Amino acid sequence: MHIITASRLIPPWIKLAYTAFLAVLVPVYWLNYGPTNFLYFCDVALLLTLAGVWLEKPLLISLPAVGILLPQMLWCVDFFARILGMKLTGMTEYMFNEANPLFLRGLSLFHGWLPFLVLWLVFRLGYDRRAFKGWAVLSALLCLVAYFLLPAAGAELPNPNLPRNVNYVFGMDDAKPQQWMSAPLYLVTWIALLTIIVYLPTHLLLKKLCPAPEQAAAKRA
Repeated sequence: MHIITASRLIPPWIKLAYTAFLAVLVPVYWLNYGPTNFLYFCDVALLLTLAGVWLEKPLLISLPAVGILLPQMLWCVDFFARILGMKLTGMTEYMFNEANPLFLRGLSLFHGWLPFLVLWLVFRLGYDRRAFKGWAVLSALLCLVAYFLLPAAGAELPNPNLPRNVNYVFGMDDAKPQQWMSAPLYLVTWIALLTIIVYLPTHLLLKKLCPAPEQAAAKRA
């Protein structure tokens, strides 16, 4: 009985709906933005969540929870502020760029609902405390790849939709690199700030509010 119950922690309709969404998003994004687009933190979280909902492994859900909950909540605030005619961070400006097809922009609405799904999944499966270190390392690796191997901010590309300045490793403006400090120093500072200001508070909050996987399993037993 326990095995049957454990295999249904996440309803099948959620698994199927999520998989169907990615079955559409991945090829569309690949054709429009190229494969390097999947190195953004949010896209990595999207794919990790896919593995998490099928395998029902707390760590696979906890990793994206640490990484994207705060940034994507900010995305939601910025998006609704933009709808109301206000401009906060500009991070959702692309959602209102009519040069991009409405369907393509509609797919990007996952930034708005993914954090809530991930949060529900963490409460459902439990928060794996290893996620903070795991995401911090993964995030740093993604930043290093973006810095050394991908186009910098302001790079001229044959396809304007191809990602530049992935994960903001050259500054907050994709049109030009930051000028406050040397590029290597900015990269190190950016990785440190993400870890200390974004991931660590999220980790502490999830650790306080969510049960550990063992506790979640005990409640279900």
